Amino acid sequence: MGRSLLVLHSHLPLVRHPEHASFLEERWFFEALSETYMPLLRMMRRLEDGAVPFPMAMTFSSTLSFMLQDQFLLERYQRYLESNIQLAEMELERTAHDGTLHQLARMYHQRYTADLDDLLNRYEGNVVREFARFAHKGSIELLATAATHAFLPNYRSFPEIVRTQVELGIETHQKYFYEMPRGFWLPECGYYEGLDRILADSGIRYFVGAAHGVLFGTPSPVTGTYAPLETPSGVTVFPRDVYTATWVWSSEQGYPANPAYRDFYRDIGYDLPLDYIRPYIHTDDIRIDTGFKYHAITGDTEQKEIYDPAAAQTVVEQHARDFLDRQRDHCRRLGEVLPAEPAITSPFDTELFGHWWFEGPQWLEALFRYAHDEKQAGRSDGYTLSTPSAYLQDHCTAGTVEPVFSSWGSRGYAEVWLDGSNDWIYQHIHQAIERMAELVHRFPAESGLKERALNQAAREVLLAMASDWPFIMNAHTVVTYAERRIKEHLYNFTRVYESLSQRSMGTEWLTWLEKKHPLFSDLDYRRLKIDLVETIQNLS
Repeated sequence: MGRSLLVLHSHLPLVRHPEHASFLEERWFFEALSETYMPLLRMMRRLEDGAVPFPMAMTFSSTLSFMLQDQFLLERYQRYLESNIQLAEMELERTAHDGTLHQLARMYHQRYTADLDDLLNRYEGNVVREFARFAHKGSIELLATAATHAFLPNYRSFPEIVRTQVELGIETHQKYFYEMPRGFWLPECGYYEGLDRILADSGIRYFVGAAHGVLFGTPSPVTGTYAPLETPSGVTVFPRDVYTATWVWSSEQGYPANPAYRDFYRDIGYDLPLDYIRPYIHTDDIRIDTGFKYHAITGDTEQKEIYDPAAAQTVVEQHARDFLDRQRDHCRRLGEVLPAEPAITSPFDTELFGHWWFEGPQWLEALFRYAHDEKQAGRSDGYTLSTPSAYLQDHCTAGTVEPVFSSWGSRGYAEVWLDGSNDWIYQHIHQAIERMAELVHRFPAESGLKERALNQAAREVLLAMASDWPFIMNAHTVVTYAERRIKEHLYNFTRVYESLSQRSMGTEWLTWLEKKHPLFSDLDYRRLKIDLVETIQNLS
């Protein structure tokens, strides 16, 4: 009758700063681990122990995969956990005479203690390996993505660089997960005409596309966004279902907005006296989120009620049931009019589950349990949760389409990654790409120190291309940090470029830079060769 395909996209930019004893933005990674990835792994183990299948697709960017096994960052994460356990112990003492708050403090103490135990004993300092285990068992399906999560349409004038982003992302995926991915996550669902050829040449079978990129394609598909289609290059596109996204993603209309759920913004880092909280916030008494949040979404900031985990769990189960029922009904109606089995593709950022929506992992677990129970009881009516590859194994595509330029960003095109707040970066990144091509032409077969320098120059160009920095500038959040990162990567590249031109490359600085940005250890700078004549034609 129909299938729901959940796709969780996991990505963080490289936030690694060994030049500082501690660095605020590294907390992005620590919070994502404790609030999203550790809870998801515990959810998977519980379902595995109960023989409950949890079919879904997940993507892991190269930068996130690197950080999930990087000993430097995981040692810092251990210190982060130890600090939070210490704060939890203080909170247990402070809330001893308030039964409700004391229960919540105990919940946080148990969570951070479990994180530390899992990190040291269960995962032995390599979290990515556990996700690989579930993938090898067939419990989840893993997709690759672009090497540094670049918004590819903004680099379409440099097809060789786009190809490098795709191929290097696939190779890094194979390095960490020991398998060739069948699917590919286009960063921000960013597609442009002809990108499917690069995916096909790289051995990719399918990708997820924005709804309007398919609907406005040629020909307009009779199945709308509810069945996979074949592109001119033979790659399959699974169109994103916007209808489902509203239920789960929307902070105003979706499930996460329910007043019973934990509030994201109210945190003891802002509520408690500075003398008490000082050791657990940022330096210079800058108040930040500690992760200890005791209030539900209800009401304005000052009128919020204390969070009740039991009440939230009741709502979680209602929402899981609601999602399953609505998806089944939707599939039933679609099945009456479509010439193919409906496939409702629902991609989400993984950090929605746990970080932004605290109860998200519980909702996923309840969803999988309900789906399993109904199938066991014979009440599923042919509807099931599935993965893209499982669908393609059972069915052909529903037709052909040539998708058009699109993304899943605001307004559906490139505005988030190219507007007045961030457009200045591209003339510099494009120049760095062209200069990198010049270096490849001038130094086609280097070894030793020069080769190391050229490889590092290539890394810096790729890191500068990350979609995160223009996104942050557009969102007006930590703009200073995003600008600093762009300028840092471009400065590093330019210094290598000028040093090679002047034949004055120093070993000490290069060694330090290699240790600071050590990902893509097998990168060969020659991959960034481009046809300058073709590039000029593309730009014109």
